[in-house]
Amino acid sequence: MDVRVEIIREPGEEVVDAFGRLLPQLSTTARPLDRAAVDRMVRCDATTVLVARAGGTIVGTLTLVLLPLPSGLRGRVEDVVVDDAARGQGIAGLLIEEALRIAREAGARTVDLTSRPDRTAANRLYERLGFRARESTVYRNVP
Repeated sequence: MDVRVEIIREPGEEVVDAFGRLLPQLSTTARPLDRAAVDRMVRCDATTVLVARAGGTIVGTLTLVLLPLPSGLRGRVEDVVVDDAARGQGIAGLLIEEALRIAREAGARTVDLTSRPDRTAANRLYERLGFRARESTVYRNVP
């Protein structure tokens, strides 16, 4: 399968539709994104939205966040999702490798991501790509 990874620069209906199809496969609680939400995400200076295309169809997405902090530029990979029908073909790996390349070129000191323990295949992939589990506690507040 020929897969291309690209940066989304214009949030057209195709991208909105792709998020509508892919996001529920990642999270059962995430709200659907409308055009305005996708536009905000794509146009935000801190985020880079990547998509993977196979046969012209968007089959995966990843969002890279780059934040300039007092400790240096830090990256964060968020919301990696590959369509159920396209899993197991290396698409997530291609998305992550491109995100790491972008972060490296931007001068990021580190790139972090989180993953639920029950996502064993994803966790194996992240480790294979050089991510290491950190001793940390993640806190969340829902305002």
